[in-house]
Amino acid sequence: MSLLEVTDLKKHFPTYQQKLIRTEGDPVKAVDGLTLTLESGETLGLVGESGCGKSTAGRTILRLLEPTGGKIVFEGEDVTHAEGQGLRDLRRDMQMVFQDPYGSLNPRHPVGAIIAAPFEIQRVKPEGGVKRAVQELMERVGLNPEHYNRYPHEFSGGQRQRIGVARAIALKPKLVVCDEPVSALDVSIQAQVINLLEDIQAEQNLAYVFIAHDLSVVRHISDRVMVMYLGRTMEVADRNALYEKPLHPYTQALLSAVPVPEPRRDRERILLKGDLPSPQNPPSGCVFRTRCPYATDKCAAEIPALVELEIGHQVACHYPAVRTVL
Repeated sequence: MSLLEVTDLKKHFPTYQQKLIRTEGDPVKAVDGLTLTLESGETLGLVGESGCGKSTAGRTILRLLEPTGGKIVFEGEDVTHAEGQGLRDLRRDMQMVFQDPYGSLNPRHPVGAIIAAPFEIQRVKPEGGVKRAVQELMERVGLNPEHYNRYPHEFSGGQRQRIGVARAIALKPKLVVCDEPVSALDVSIQAQVINLLEDIQAEQNLAYVFIAHDLSVVRHISDRVMVMYLGRTMEVADRNALYEKPLHPYTQALLSAVPVPEPRRDRERILLKGDLPSPQNPPSGCVFRTRCPYATDKCAAEIPALVELEIGHQVACHYPAVRTVL
């Protein structure tokens, strides 16, 4: 049994038109039919352009947002519409590391109180007391335990993200959604935080949903990678299979833009024309067809199903092709 099973997940945000009478317009389809599985100790990378629905998908999976449709099963239990005490209990096993290390910490609270919040909210009394547990967490993530009473503004961006990691792992969860946890950090600090996340995963057998737009970071940390575009899944595969033999034109375009450490190496850059369409009014059929160099009338008429073409390699495309981009 998988730790997490998400089937046809949808999250639509209502919109309103303010005329003489306030009427409801077409919803924004931020996530529109996402399906994934995740095993204990596994890392699933979630990649795509800004606005493709990655962060919304992560928050909806954790039930920080109420799903519009679909099903979320965690450890064999349907938690799609969990509420009250059931949702409260779920919070112990599902946590999140937020993108902004500056905005995700309350500036009025000292670091000790921020990291101790999960113990207080869940009424957990750790052996040796909360203060000792918090200081052990601070030490584990590379912070000085003596800085227990300092405030967030006294820490650097990398240190603040470590505080966020300490808060997320305080109750030893089974699943952590990392929403672009290193995108706001310097490259040297990014490596430190990524290594910290990997060490903690090895110790606690954590499962990660790692959301990012940096494909190099995703390849380093992920076991499998899912490519999203306009709220839909384009391709899912083992990281090596995806990077070495991408089948979807969108994945090929993304990978062609990844810098390589060989300046003299000649490779083709695939440039996509146009902008990301509005999720309020997505294209018919394949949502990528308006920017796809291979699009035909069939792409406009039919939504491509997510099909497994090779073992563990799924792609949603009427004309999957193989091009060498690395």
